[in-house]
Amino acid sequence: MDEVKTGAGAGAEEKPRKKRKALKLKDLGLGVPATGGEVLRDAKEVAAIESHWRALSGGKPAKGGKKLKYIDELARLQFELIKLQEWVRVNGLKVCVLFEGRDAAGKGGVIKRITESLNPRVCRIVALGTPTEKERGQWYFQRYVAQLPAKGEIVLFDRSWYNRAGVEHVMGFCTDAEYQEFLRACPLFEDMLVQSGIILIKYWFSVSDEEQEKRFTERMRNPIKRWKLSPMDLESRKHWVEYSKAKDAMLEHTDRKLTPWYIVDADDKKKARLNCISHLLQQIPYQDIAPVELDLPPRQSDDGYKRPKKSKQNWVPEMY
Repeated sequence: MDEVKTGAGAGAEEKPRKKRKALKLKDLGLGVPATGGEVLRDAKEVAAIESHWRALSGGKPAKGGKKLKYIDELARLQFELIKLQEWVRVNGLKVCVLFEGRDAAGKGGVIKRITESLNPRVCRIVALGTPTEKERGQWYFQRYVAQLPAKGEIVLFDRSWYNRAGVEHVMGFCTDAEYQEFLRACPLFEDMLVQSGIILIKYWFSVSDEEQEKRFTERMRNPIKRWKLSPMDLESRKHWVEYSKAKDAMLEHTDRKLTPWYIVDADDKKKARLNCISHLLQQIPYQDIAPVELDLPPRQSDDGYKRPKKSKQNWVPEMY
């Protein structure tokens, strides 16, 4: 879908196209063994964040520096997300966040950073697959309604009912009459959600042609990321202009004052994550609720009970 920006993301895709050069493994961060790459980077990121979390929790301050600014901010924002989560739970709010955008735009990355610090009983991810035969015969929005948040819940949709405005329309998985009916009914549907008390927030992750090509190439060559690339993703490259037109039509019909779209410039993954999480925190006024003080009870005494010998149990071999 089109990358002509509006609002805060304007201009990011109006840059002049640069002459492309052949992509090399080192350009993609793949000049490392298969056991490294993204897995190793993620592990280092998690370890660094945990170190900063201890500092934020009153422990020994972690070392700073320019290289850790991303980690600093991500740890701080994740702490704020915990406060938001508790505010939503205690006050019975219903929060629904949609993440849409072109393939490989980074939706999954920001969803991962949002949820990794939160309680999965409060904040859950919805990523529905291809509709079943039964679901195809239902009201289009029906299977999404079943996933909407209850009181005290945050639901993150990794793609949503806007599939009909994008892939279904472009790839011919729905009729033109079904597509036109979606454009008519979607604003009414979302108005009903908001009127029912649901806080609806919609993000479109915008990525340039050149950056998407780079990420697709990386996924093809990196065994750790290969599962992320589907035949439909590759097919979408052939229909870039059609997706652009579909995105423009979607915004024209569904970018409304009550339920606006927020565009995220996603060419830089780390900046996109921080910008999106920071913006999300600003959409819901919340306060820091002091946690209830807990007292650790004393351990129950053995009272002469003798446990079975360890030699009679099947223990996992200590390989490390």
